[in-house]
Amino acid sequence: MTIQPGDIVEYIGCTNEQIRLGSNDDPRSFLIIGKEYFVESVEETSWNTKIKIKGKMGLFNSVCFKERPK
Repeated sequence: MTIQPGDIVEYIGCTNEQIRLGSNDDPRSFLIIGKEYFVESVEETSWNTKIKIKGKMGLFNSVCFKERPK
């Protein structure tokens, strides 16, 4: 499964390394671990996949999220 726009994901936390890889934004001050969020857009780079969460600023490393089963 890959995260797509329109999916619901759960934020599971993020390490410094996951944030630095590909120059992602730091979600730790914006998002709550265990809470679900709506994926607005997805950007694939050569280093990782970044997702934009609806209503939040920044692009976050997709490995910091768990997909909700469809």
